Amino acid sequence: MALITAPDGEKIALHSTGAGPDVVVVHGGGVTIEPYRRLAAALGDRCTVHLYNRRGRADAPARREPYTVEQDIEDLGAVLEHTGARAVVGHSSGGFVALRAALVLPIARLALYDPAVAVGGAFTLDFLAPARAALRAGHRARAMAIVGAAINPQLPGSRLPIGVQAAVCRLFLRTGIGRQMGELLDVTLDEDDEIAAYAGAPEQYAPVTAEVLFAYGQDGPPYYADIAAALAPVLPGMRVLPVPRCGHDGINRAPARLVDPFAAFLTAAA
Repeated sequence: MALITAPDGEKIALHSTGAGPDVVVVHGGGVTIEPYRRLAAALGDRCTVHLYNRRGRADAPARREPYTVEQDIEDLGAVLEHTGARAVVGHSSGGFVALRAALVLPIARLALYDPAVAVGGAFTLDFLAPARAALRAGHRARAMAIVGAAINPQLPGSRLPIGVQAAVCRLFLRTGIGRQMGELLDVTLDEDDEIAAYAGAPEQYAPVTAEVLFAYGQDGPPYYADIAAALAPVLPGMRVLPVPRCGHDGINRAPARLVDPFAAFLTAAA
């Protein structure tokens, strides 16, 4: 593990594995780097994969308040400078961070999986206000249920009464991953606020010069295909990769049908 210095003087712990061209992974919301270690190991025979926890998690420093996505972009910039990497993988809200970063950082190749980018009305965040209200009232399980139903409309459970979904979330909060997601819910909603702040026309990403691979899980939320369709006209070099038999966590499961095209794309310019 290496420690690098962010622009504000805080230290970022860098966890690296593998050999070959340098690739930086920007993880999603509600989790740490731990679910991405399988991806790093799967890519590791073809790339040097760098993982780091985004602020407010595990060994990462605390966030500055109020939080803005620029903090994440500054940290990613420090990681790119330290490693020399020009290839980035972004997942979920980490995909949003990575795409925003590609507007200002020297990113040459950008592989996205289910990036939470609100363009063309494809991804809405109407759940933010009721979820925050539930949190303020001390109902964390209900807040998680509200978020879960909104972002996973393809799941049968999202159509159950919210009270039933909250009961399920109370059980989920007793698991290791559920407890972590519950503890990070405030952080996640702050990041979702930033996604909402940049909701709008896909043309805002037209200045991106990086080569882009946009992958989405065909068993996951349907709006990711719509996001890809909205971005494709303004990113004419973007390749879209539907990944069969994968949900939103497909990147964490790291099947060969996702890892192999990612590795080929990320190392193409090496």
